Amino acid sequence: MRKSLSMAAVAVLATSLTACSATGGRKAEQQASMNAGKATTPRMTVALITHSGPGDTFWDIVRKGAEDAAAKDNVKLEYTADPDGPKQANLVQQAIDKKVDGIAVTLSKPDAMKSAVDAARKAGIPVVALNGGLDDWKKMGVESYYGQDEKIAGEAAGDKLKSGGAKKVLCVIHEQGNVGHTDRCAGVKSKFAQTENFYVNGKDMPSVQSAITSKLQQDKTIDSVLALGGPYAITATKSVKESGSKAKVFTFDTSSEVIGAIKNGSVQWAVDQQPYLQGYLAVDSLWLRKNNGNIVGGGQPVLTGPAFIDKNNVADVEKYAKSGRR
Repeated sequence: MRKSLSMAAVAVLATSLTACSATGGRKAEQQASMNAGKATTPRMTVALITHSGPGDTFWDIVRKGAEDAAAKDNVKLEYTADPDGPKQANLVQQAIDKKVDGIAVTLSKPDAMKSAVDAARKAGIPVVALNGGLDDWKKMGVESYYGQDEKIAGEAAGDKLKSGGAKKVLCVIHEQGNVGHTDRCAGVKSKFAQTENFYVNGKDMPSVQSAITSKLQQDKTIDSVLALGGPYAITATKSVKESGSKAKVFTFDTSSEVIGAIKNGSVQWAVDQQPYLQGYLAVDSLWLRKNNGNIVGGGQPVLTGPAFIDKNNVADVEKYAKSGRR
């Protein structure tokens, strides 16, 4: 009796699978592939176009996230970058000409990017934004945004500086025209009035060090230096030592070097916006858009920060930083 039931069950299962194959066909197969650990959906191409690129510790983490999502989703990732707004827009146009399946782009210089984003939309190519352009992405018709609210992050940093006893803050802006950078310092100043914006040439690190050193020597009342990127924080620690200042260094954004500096006390804390997530979610959402018609966020930004990394939680983050993901 048991043997007969088993044989009947096998027969029913075989019939069900045959029916599924006959009625579901390729659609059923694709649906099954989307549930797997690694997608076997048709190969697609995504262009990731940012305003900063290889060699920058922050953007290396963004890229790592994008590459991990691309590997999982069977996506060919084409990553290009240029800090100049019109040149970055031209990279978007090149991606359009290649007929890519999706574009992920930073909008740190939104005015320069508007026409290129419009062209992508007219060509029927989905566009998502990451990292820069929180105030502009919806107006530009971009489908989703992944990043932090830089004003809120600045306000949080200002509150933390104030509660920590800071007297005068030097907010070091290393890229003029970047709306995210000005928003950060504006947020700090809204919470901590004794904040001075200080512009440096971020493309020339020796010049950055010299400028900060000189400023600290001239103004002994500065007791806090706030950098807007990991490499600039590390450079600021050298300026503090060189100038003989007792100022403390704080920063936005992380890297393995910043993690080490927080551990040894030369950097007090970092505002973490989780760049790995920004790259990962941007690529993954374009795959979902292509293969399942999903649009992530419901018309609201998907915030990846801010959070703070300091001596109390740096050990928890360190192990992930070693893999290039934090």
